[in-house]
Amino acid sequence: MKNKYLIIIVILATFLTRVAVAQQPAATGPADTLVVMWTSGDPEVANEACLMYAHAAKKNKWFKEVILIVWGPSQRLAVENSEIKDKIASMQHDGVIIQACVACSNMLGVTDELKACSIDVRGMGVPLTKYLKRGYKVISY
Repeated sequence: MKNKYLIIIVILATFLTRVAVAQQPAATGPADTLVVMWTSGDPEVANEACLMYAHAAKKNKWFKEVILIVWGPSQRLAVENSEIKDKIASMQHDGVIIQACVACSNMLGVTDELKACSIDVRGMGVPLTKYLKRGYKVISY
């Protein structure tokens, strides 16, 4: 009789575990993640293309996850242009993940300013390579 109850408990536990796993949201992956490489120091490119599209992609749920990588000359623009700083803050508020290359920011002398804007400043060569090799949607401006 004990064996019968044990078998029922095991079957029920297995069933409940499978149901719980099936109800969990799928992890974000290459098909539903947009990676935007922003390298241009041109304010028009930033405002009228790069930041506008990246922000819209997140707000309109075109992609589940949007990652903006601030790289090179765009970093100086991100900390010196108040309109762009405000736009970046708005994007962060709406869930866009913003990262910056620490090697570039150190060369440009803007690391502390980027961090003050709550931007994740770190080595970006390896993460970008992983995004590319894993088939993430990557666009650049």
